[in-house]
Amino acid sequence: MSKKIQVIGLGAGDINQLPLGIYRKLTKENTVLYARTLDHPVIESLQKEGVQFISFDSLYEQNQEFASVYQEIVRVLLEKAKENSLIYTVPGHPMLAEKTVQLLLEQDEVEVDIIGGQSYLDALFTSLQIDPIDGFQFVDATGFERSQLVYQHHLVFCQVYDRFTASEVKLALLEDLPPDYEITIIDAAGSDQEKKITIPLEELDHSVEVSNLTSVYVPPAPKQLLNHTFNRLREVIATLRGPNGCPWDKEQTHESLREYAIEEVYELIDAINEEDDEGIVEELGDVLLQIMLHSQIGEDDGYFTIDDVIQSITDKMIHRHPHVFSNETVDSVDDVLSNWEALKRVEKGETRKSILDGIPKALPALLKAYKLQKKAAKVGFDWDQAADIWDKLEEEIKEVQKAIEADDKVEIEKEFGDVLFVLANLTRYYRVNPENALSLTNQKFIERFSYIEQQLQERGLDIMETSLEEMDYYWNQAKERE
Repeated sequence: MSKKIQVIGLGAGDINQLPLGIYRKLTKENTVLYARTLDHPVIESLQKEGVQFISFDSLYEQNQEFASVYQEIVRVLLEKAKENSLIYTVPGHPMLAEKTVQLLLEQDEVEVDIIGGQSYLDALFTSLQIDPIDGFQFVDATGFERSQLVYQHHLVFCQVYDRFTASEVKLALLEDLPPDYEITIIDAAGSDQEKKITIPLEELDHSVEVSNLTSVYVPPAPKQLLNHTFNRLREVIATLRGPNGCPWDKEQTHESLREYAIEEVYELIDAINEEDDEGIVEELGDVLLQIMLHSQIGEDDGYFTIDDVIQSITDKMIHRHPHVFSNETVDSVDDVLSNWEALKRVEKGETRKSILDGIPKALPALLKAYKLQKKAAKVGFDWDQAADIWDKLEEEIKEVQKAIEADDKVEIEKEFGDVLFVLANLTRYYRVNPENALSLTNQKFIERFSYIEQQLQERGLDIMETSLEEMDYYWNQAKERE
């Protein structure tokens, strides 16, 4: 007869809640009994009746990570079960928040039988007086990600073993909820030892005693506390565009919003240039608003949703970063950029027939010149060294001068364009974005000229009657102040 492991759940409460059949099996079997932990009222009662258990409590003291503890427990159980069949007892129900049981079921070396046990969820719902049909999330406190938490639902953390685990739960919750948000700590739910206390979130790991049977209940959060979450933003935009929404928002189309998209991006650039963190947050929000409005229009019209937008960029990032999400290796940033362009060409297929395709038509002319030459350079259409570009610049300036001498308006415009085009190429060679560079100079000019106006105003002088020499004097002062 092959050896096997029988997994028995001890329930959520005391021995009075233990089914008779399981009680008899635990008290009359000659098989060795193992327990994940002795910290359970049923085990305490059985020990008084002479039932002996081999526990794994010492492993919790030797290892700091629960994952290591669980793996070691399973290793020992499998090793012992190859010699003799055994019974392994766990708190609650074996199929509820029991990682060791899941690990046992994943292996095929030894047969595993699951033998009942009462889940403590029924007792928990009764004690908390909540109906899970309203939305319920059950979370393992020893291993979760904040992004998994759904605050609109009843939220219960199980396996809050100790104060450290309680602290980890608290810190995660404080990222989304205020310190005074009321939560409930419940211990030994459904048993005669049940304890329940409601406290502010910030006190979760302070003075409250926690144990192997402790759970933390977080009631559904009101919408106003979730304004920082993506789903709440999506809901707000849908409301604005809905039947009872804002007349302005409901009238918008992709075309009517075009000017705002451009404007918001430029305002973001201003905030970045000014190193204004609060401004960057605000302007990024305005840019995101444009994305959400366009996505909601797409959803209202039945063409696409924000989910499609997110999937598109997520898929693209994964595909274009095989050195991160796959097995490909890169040695430098240049390798990354080369791979990026190659993958982009594969994605676009036949839609782009020219190397220069893909540059937005509406880009500012200076930035467009920069990008055109950058694309051409990728296939070798480039100057060998910066000196050659400087020579070209000198040549173009001379041609401008000739056009001026000839008083040819059309040629003057063309030749100035050539000068600017070469300048854009020079900035590319030195890894400077010409649009950013010119924006910085524009801002510098504004600040210096504003200083001239301020100084003249303080002295009661009219700028319209001020000489160039005097304005230059204050201009130089402004330069020195920088």
